[in-house]
Amino acid sequence: MIVVDSNILAYLYLPGAHTAAAEALLARDGDWAAPLLWRSEFRNILAGYLRRGALTFEQACALQSEAESLMTGAEYEVDSRAVLALVQASDCSAYDCEFVALARQLGTKLVTMDRQLLRAFAHDAQALAHSPSK
Repeated sequence: MIVVDSNILAYLYLPGAHTAAAEALLARDGDWAAPLLWRSEFRNILAGYLRRGALTFEQACALQSEAESLMTGAEYEVDSRAVLALVQASDCSAYDCEFVALARQLGTKLVTMDRQLLRAFAHDAQALAHSPSK
């Protein structure tokens, strides 16, 4: 099991430079987890695509549904105290720290491309290109 941030999910569903790496990660380890927050962050990513006209409303809804289906049973609440402790120890947002807190809670790694998270939590986070294999 690995924790993935919302951008990894976006790379999987929205074609771009990191899509192949996200697909390879899913093939190697399809047991993905995320804090419940991922849904809102993913919707916000889709909102940007909607506003730019890169996706239709129906396409955005279908992608959200597909991503939610992938993550069914793998969404977790995180402890607020743990999140705030990570915020205190870094310059990362509370949103980002939720993913780190969950990785620690589950005893696994966070896969992300967020440079700030990778710097602040090098022990807990790995870049997509260097993600753990099964």
